[in-house]
Amino acid sequence: MGCNLGATQAARHFTTPVSPHMLSLVHRKHMTVEQLETATRELTELYLRLELPKVWGDATRVAADGTQYDAYEENLTTGYHFRARKMGLVAYRHVADNYIAVFRHFIPPGIWEAVYVIEGLLKAGLSVEPDTVYSDTQGQSATVCAFTHLLGIQLMPRIRNWKDLSFSWPDKTISYEHIDRLFGEAVNWTLIETHWQELMQVALSIQAGTISSPTLLRKLSYGGPRNKLFLAAHELGRAVRTIFLLKWISKLELRQDVTANTNKIEAYNGFAKWLSFGGDVVAANDPHEQQKRLRYNDLIAACVIVQNTIDMSRALEQLEAESQTLRRADVAFLSPYGTSHLKRFGEYTLDLKRPPEPWLGDPIFREALRQARRGIAAQAS
Repeated sequence: MGCNLGATQAARHFTTPVSPHMLSLVHRKHMTVEQLETATRELTELYLRLELPKVWGDATRVAADGTQYDAYEENLTTGYHFRARKMGLVAYRHVADNYIAVFRHFIPPGIWEAVYVIEGLLKAGLSVEPDTVYSDTQGQSATVCAFTHLLGIQLMPRIRNWKDLSFSWPDKTISYEHIDRLFGEAVNWTLIETHWQELMQVALSIQAGTISSPTLLRKLSYGGPRNKLFLAAHELGRAVRTIFLLKWISKLELRQDVTANTNKIEAYNGFAKWLSFGGDVVAANDPHEQQKRLRYNDLIAACVIVQNTIDMSRALEQLEAESQTLRRADVAFLSPYGTSHLKRFGEYTLDLKRPPEPWLGDPIFREALRQARRGIAAQAS
């Protein structure tokens, strides 16, 4: 946090070069996936306490999506990405409405990405628990709709070809004057009622962490028509999805809200890849090392986001001190993904005697840091 990546700061003279051997040693001997997750989580907790991000969102809403990374073919997690039309990995992330990433995980292409929608919400481990998740078209799976509903999570998928989906009748005796042709089969409420207790037990197991949601959703889908629990979840999901689809086609504001929030994660993916200036290819074949690669990338992204937010906060305070009128609606259009002021290439050195950055003593930062440390200590206890 004491290292500013800005061009003016990068121009300072540092005394102790960081050798590649030293970095490799620290990486292999002292850095784990869990430690990188913890560092990123603590930065995120700090970010949540800053005032400016609260203008953008309260982190109770997140967007989930995957982005493709190139990788070598000779490893267990690489697969063919049909949208990118090449081999690689998929970095699946959850990005909050205030622009910070709260979950990340490498998954092989071809895996049903939607099964990680729930996992990211439950494993974020932050003081703020999201209750709404936006996703791409894959997220509108009936089974995912069912279990997000049972867990009290509002699923908001961006559906490109909604006209190709079949709406579900609440009852065979009901008809509608203008939209009858949109509907297919009626929901089997009897099947849902029969297996309701089992559905709730599964949902509680997911919430408690005794079974991972990706594992469960994959197992349910493998069972197909012979799996009664899968059929019950599918029926419940059809009902939940139909309600959402009716809102989707009738409310412009809903479509705009979903598009705006899913655009944020696409912007984050581009921002994170820009910071990954060593190239998009994941050179490691070890799955553990691949996961570390992704978390290094997101840790740097979190550092830059916090730094940009502090810089913008100080600039806004200066404008207020000069009696400039600042409207909240205008500030809401700002984003912490700026990169034009960053010096991406060059010699990176470390000066252990360098004094901390002056902004670390600002009230903006110190109060947020105090609150974040208190929150982290409370979670640990």
